[in-house]
Amino acid sequence: MTLYDHAIADGLRRTLPSRKGVDAAHLVRFLDDVAANGLELHGLMLWRGDAVVAEGWRWPYRPDQPRIMHSVAKSFTACAIGMLVDEGKLNVSDRVVSFFPEHRSTAIDPAHAAMTIEDLLTMRTGHGEEVSGAVWRGISTSWIDEFFNIPIVHKPGTTYVYTSAASYMLSAIVSRVTGQRIHDYLKPRLFEPLGIEGEQWDIGPDDINPGGNGVTCKLSDVLKLGVLHVRRGVWEGRRILSEQWVSTATRPHAESYGYHWVAWPDRFMAVGKFVQMVLAFPQDDAVLAIAGAMEGSQSILPLIERHVPDALAGPGSATAEQRLAQRFAACREPPTLPSHVQGRDEILGARQWQVEPNPLGVSRLEFDFSGSGCVFSLTDENGRHQIAMTRDGWFKSATGMPGRSLHHGYDLAQTPVIAGFRWVAADTLEMTWHFVETAFRDTVTVTVRADRLTMDRRVNINSGAREWPTLTASPEAS
Repeated sequence: MTLYDHAIADGLRRTLPSRKGVDAAHLVRFLDDVAANGLELHGLMLWRGDAVVAEGWRWPYRPDQPRIMHSVAKSFTACAIGMLVDEGKLNVSDRVVSFFPEHRSTAIDPAHAAMTIEDLLTMRTGHGEEVSGAVWRGISTSWIDEFFNIPIVHKPGTTYVYTSAASYMLSAIVSRVTGQRIHDYLKPRLFEPLGIEGEQWDIGPDDINPGGNGVTCKLSDVLKLGVLHVRRGVWEGRRILSEQWVSTATRPHAESYGYHWVAWPDRFMAVGKFVQMVLAFPQDDAVLAIAGAMEGSQSILPLIERHVPDALAGPGSATAEQRLAQRFAACREPPTLPSHVQGRDEILGARQWQVEPNPLGVSRLEFDFSGSGCVFSLTDENGRHQIAMTRDGWFKSATGMPGRSLHHGYDLAQTPVIAGFRWVAADTLEMTWHFVETAFRDTVTVTVRADRLTMDRRVNINSGAREWPTLTASPEAS
């Protein structure tokens, strides 16, 4: 017997919490605390001993669904560096510029020339400020060239400044050493042995995977990454990483940072934007993986500290396990989306709407109502984009609806979306779009008054703007 009512094909074993000395009562209290603090938790997996002991998903997220993991990619990148170190193909003391002979010139100052692979791993590049993945994604020229143009304001190896630019250069070094993208290098050495399938990794303008982000995979896949490191580099009897590398990578070097792992003396963590996270408790032989839409890990780490260590102290009871199962089952129920009024489809759907000049380049809006459904179309300089929806319910499709400024710089091309609409007033339509492979959920409000349409779009979480400027439109002349 397990807590699950669905088959999960990820290769991980399942069992009851109490069979691994886990008290489910503390996990229920953790979920209570998460809700009380208004934190948006999409998925949770807790592994101990050799099996998943607790797992829950909030609708519309599922265990078999891949997800953009943001900076969790950094810890995958660290694995590739560790493997090359174990193979004797590089050393963490190697100078970064030595892998890029085209940049060995007087244009590289002594500070750049002194920077090592270890400085990249520990985020002690000497940079004065962070370069985020959202910034990189907006640059179409060589990111390697851009890296060597970043000013060095500290002596490399001395000052911690978190930056995805360092991770990109680690990926670039892997490509220079192996002749492969880091994804291709890791595929037979890490992903396949761990049973990770269907993962994707973005490609930057240098034909290089961005080592700091861009990985899309399942939550169970990042859980496996944590388990591999808790087990000191061994996966089901097969050594993947050397014990020495794992020990070095997961201990603090710069503040609370190891080799592309957040590290403390008794635990370590890989964490991505909006809290895509795997947290390892090596002394308890346990790993917690979380997917969410939260401001940062500091919002949930105190709650984890308050409840999870007590849960791992066991022993647990069948009653508590039943309560946990009920909580998880309730989370899987889709929310209702009832209209407040009957609505007037004809005020939107009988015409096309010409949008006034705007910074987003949106030129036209259309609403095609049919029965209980609606297809919303938006036209901009890149073409026509659509989302299909159900009235007072939910419909799953794929969309390329633009929204980069609201989605941490990501262009979500033909991404899965679960969408619904309702009338909240006689002249106001509200659309909700769950981009289920991301942390993002957009709410779009359209109001029509005196043949004038206004559209507002906002997102639940983002690193930058959370709203579009209001779009204003009028009916096109027939």
